[in-house]
Amino acid sequence: MSDCLFCKIVAKTIPAKVVHEDDHTLAFDDIHPQSPVHTLVIPKRHVASVQDLGEADQTLLARLLLTCTKVARDKGLADSGFRFVANTGRDGGQTVFHLHFHVMGGRHMAWPPG
Repeated sequence: MSDCLFCKIVAKTIPAKVVHEDDHTLAFDDIHPQSPVHTLVIPKRHVASVQDLGEADQTLLARLLLTCTKVARDKGLADSGFRFVANTGRDGGQTVFHLHFHVMGGRHMAWPPG
């Protein structure tokens, strides 16, 4: 999508601090971090939200989750723990309508959030 912020990051027309990239996923640090570690993991292909994934996307979803755990390990969160979440829809807090997981940690994550 030509007007999607994250598609522009994938296309490298908008800069980002990329921490992981492979054929299907991209991970970059959030520009407004809500915790000491706050990295976004996205599919390179435009998918608006979790709700837009189908049966054919099982491999993509597995790659996204594996990328989340790799980012957490690479950022030093494996031993202390971390949170990953995908906000879905306006009431779910989604502000960029390109599927993305927030990988957050580096401090105690209170529950319930929000």
